[in-house]
Amino acid sequence: QVQLVESGGGSVQAGGSLRLSCAASGRTFATAVLGWFRQPPGKEREFVATIRGIFNATTYADSVKGRFAISFDNARNTALLQMNNLRPEDSAVYYCVAGSYVPKDPYKVSNWGQGRRVTVSS
Repeated sequence: QVQLVESGGGSVQAGGSLRLSCAASGRTFATAVLGWFRQPPGKEREFVATIRGIFNATTYADSVKGRFAISFDNARNTALLQMNNLRPEDSAVYYCVAGSYVPKDPYKVSNWGQGRRVTVSS
């Protein structure tokens, strides 16, 4: 069984920065890839970024490339999402996800964290 414990997020003005972390525990193969999806108010969940920890291989949504950076702390089995130059449209509940493979289709993702709210004011 996979457990994902998230922390971070909060409120910031446009142009500011926030960080999210996700500590994963459970079967190693089920947490080989960690990442985040987000769900803006009134919208569907959407892919944000993933990292394959052992290779530090990263994938980003086009909307966050160049502003967000995902990294992996191998010693703590924790993924970090550094969010810079935040925009009001980044406001959403951010969910940590994990799997041996994490597709960009949220309906195909099995393991979800509890979610952390990020609010960016203009």
